[in-house]
Amino acid sequence: MAKPKVYIDGQEGTTGLRIFERFAGRDDIEVLTIDPALRKDTSERKRLINASDITFLCLPDAAAKEAVSLVEDDRVRIIDASTAHRTADGWAYGFPELSGAHRAAIASGTRIANPGCHATGFVSLVYPLIAAGILSKDAVVPCFSLTGYSGGGKKMIAQYGEAGRDAALDSPRIYGLTHRHKHLPEMQKVCGLSHAPLFSPIVADYYAGMLVSVPFSADQLSGISSPAQLRACYADAYAGQKMIRLTDEPQDGFLAANGCAGWDGLEIFVTGNEERMMACARFDNLGKGASGAAVQSMNILLGCDEARGLNL
Repeated sequence: MAKPKVYIDGQEGTTGLRIFERFAGRDDIEVLTIDPALRKDTSERKRLINASDITFLCLPDAAAKEAVSLVEDDRVRIIDASTAHRTADGWAYGFPELSGAHRAAIASGTRIANPGCHATGFVSLVYPLIAAGILSKDAVVPCFSLTGYSGGGKKMIAQYGEAGRDAALDSPRIYGLTHRHKHLPEMQKVCGLSHAPLFSPIVADYYAGMLVSVPFSADQLSGISSPAQLRACYADAYAGQKMIRLTDEPQDGFLAANGCAGWDGLEIFVTGNEERMMACARFDNLGKGASGAAVQSMNILLGCDEARGLNL
């Protein structure tokens, strides 16, 4: 039986490179590559996309939309790592742990939108509570997200690596100050919220790792009166999932955002007291927040172990 052919459109970017790394040692797929001199040649990209069974799009949004328009063969399945299709009709959302319906949509899909990195953390924490009726869809949910600078791609990586760089890079920096961050529509729609969350992303001087935190007051959570009960809700929601684990609160009282760097899963912590609680998701922004999630969706499409090739 012929091996499925896989092409990465945009392999030279951070996400594309990390997907390619996760193919190392795999003998169940054939990876199609483009001549570096032709990587922006539309006709050659079109040829490779239509020669593939699965194409990953690791491109800016406009280029990702263009790449989809190049598909002529109905058997080609697309996994888009850009923002372009995360809320688009007809696209499966690549977060299989959310529900059986999400997993089935990926398995049978031809168009799969890879979740955004910050959105992965937020959705992992808020979706199960909305689905269980614990949190109202009308809640205005605050969220803070701390990320390593690799999330900004090659330009930001180079900026942080420069000799004599701006002293402001030594400090964590809040961004998305207009509250129009590109992940907001995704966070709101996937969770079914009536209002966009109050989202504050922060980038700091470390390479990889993300820590997304969502605080709640007890009166927001129906039937929940302790951190232990909230933790139990997440344990029920993600029971049996390979890529998500519930983790105990750190004994030293600190959570480091880079604690899952290099790992392709996601950890959930619940802290607080009977009046105020906080749920936190920790993962690698290049792993479960990007390339690892994309490869997981490919594995589900192929019907093999969803963790194959991943760092777990």
